[in-house]
Amino acid sequence: MSIGGFEGSQVDRQSRGDALRDRVIRDEIHKDILVPAHIVSIIDTKEIQRLRFIQQLSTCYYVFPAANHSRFIHSLGAYHLAGRLARQLQDVHPGRLSDEDSELVQIAALLHDIGHPPYSHLLENPEVFATFHSHETWGGMMLESTETEVGQATRAVLGEARFGRLLAIMNGDSQYDGQPIEPFLKEMVSSQLDVDRMDYLLRDQANSGAQIGGFDIDRVLRALRVDDDGHLYIMSWGLPAIEAYLVCRFHMYQQVYFHKVNLLTQSYLTRMLARARDLYKLGELELDTGLKDMLTNSNLNVLSYSRLTDADVQVAMTHWAEHVDDELSGLASKMLSRRGFHKSLRIDGMTDEMAQKLVEPLSGMLEDAGFIPADDLIIASISKRGYLPYREGILLPDGRDVSEASPLIRSLIELDSRVLVFVPEPIRDEAELKARDIVRPVQSRLDV
Repeated sequence: MSIGGFEGSQVDRQSRGDALRDRVIRDEIHKDILVPAHIVSIIDTKEIQRLRFIQQLSTCYYVFPAANHSRFIHSLGAYHLAGRLARQLQDVHPGRLSDEDSELVQIAALLHDIGHPPYSHLLENPEVFATFHSHETWGGMMLESTETEVGQATRAVLGEARFGRLLAIMNGDSQYDGQPIEPFLKEMVSSQLDVDRMDYLLRDQANSGAQIGGFDIDRVLRALRVDDDGHLYIMSWGLPAIEAYLVCRFHMYQQVYFHKVNLLTQSYLTRMLARARDLYKLGELELDTGLKDMLTNSNLNVLSYSRLTDADVQVAMTHWAEHVDDELSGLASKMLSRRGFHKSLRIDGMTDEMAQKLVEPLSGMLEDAGFIPADDLIIASISKRGYLPYREGILLPDGRDVSEASPLIRSLIELDSRVLVFVPEPIRDEAELKARDIVRPVQSRLDV
C-alpha cells in the first residue's frame, strides 16, 4: 500500500460498478490535496458532503465576511496534514509507523468532524438539542451505524478488522483485538499539537483576514518525534515554532473566536431557536422536520441527525422574521439585516460577580426605557487557557513540558476569563455610567 499515493486501494474498483478515480483537490491553504480513489469513496458520502453546509466558524462571518468556510474543507485539510505528518514520522522512525496505521490516521483526521451539528460548536448545546450528544459521540454513531453511507463506505474500504482498529484509534484505546495502539496515533489527530488545530488555525486566520502572525507549519511537522512510551514530543530546536503556534492560537481566540459581535450573534441565534421551540410547544409556530427533530425530538436517531445543516436554520430564519411574535421576529430580523444589534458596555475587567450586581439596576433601566430585560440584557461569559501543560501538554525530548522551557508559553497558562454585558444601543451610554458607579473596576475605558 502507498500512503498518500494512488496504489493499494482496499476496494476492488471494478466490483464497485462506478467510475471513482484518484482526485486532486485544490485548496487555498495546502494547494493540491491528493486523494486516492478508495478515499474518494468515503469523501463522496452524504455524511461527509453534509459538512459543506456546516460553517466552520458559526456566526463569525458577521464580523469577518470572508469567514464562511466549511467543516468540509477543514476536514480535507486535516486529512492532508495527517498524511504529511505520517510520512515525516516514518522517515525519522523507520518501522515505527506502518503504512496501514498511517492510512488509518489520515482517515481518522478526515472523519474527526463528521458529527458536528449546524453552526458547529455553537449549537453543540443541550439547550438547543432535545437529544444531546457531543459531536464526537454523534460522529462515532455515524461511523458505527450500518445504515449511514459513511459507515458503509469506510467498512468497504478497510474491512471489518481495520475498521475496528480505526474506531479504537479515534477513541484513544491502547489496543484493539490484542494488538497495541501507541498513543501518538490518537495524538496526531487530537491533542494540543494535532493536525486538526494546525489546519483550523491556518485556515481561520486566512479566511478571517486577521493579521495576527502565523506559525511555520513545516518546521512544526519536521520537529515532531515519538518517544519510547509512544507519545509525541517536539525537538528542542522546534520550540520557537511551537511558541509561534500557541501565540497564534491565543490571538485567534482573543481577536476572532471571542470577538464581541461573534459572541452577540451566537446569543441571538441560540435565543431565537429557544423561542421557536417555545412557540412550537404553544402551537403558535410550525417547524419543518429538521428543526422539529433538533428542538423537540428527545429520541433523535443518527440518520435524522446527519441530515441537519445550517440551511435548516437559515431558511426558517427568513420566515421567522415576519412572525407575529416580537421576540422571534426581532431576533431573526437582526440576524438577517445586521441592524439593531445590541452594544457592549465598554468596561474592562468585568467579572461574573460584577455582571450579577448589574442585573437588577440595568433591568430597571431597561424597563423604564420600554425594553424587556429578559430579551435585551445579554450577558456573555468567556473563559479559555492559551495552553494546558503537563499531562495534556506538549513535551520536549527530556520529558519536560514546553512551558518549563519557555517563559512565553508559561504566560499562556493563566485562565483568561471575561464577561461582556450587552444592552440596546439607545441606552448604552446611560447604562455604562450606571454600571461604572456600581462595579467601579480598577481599570476602565470609554471607546467605540
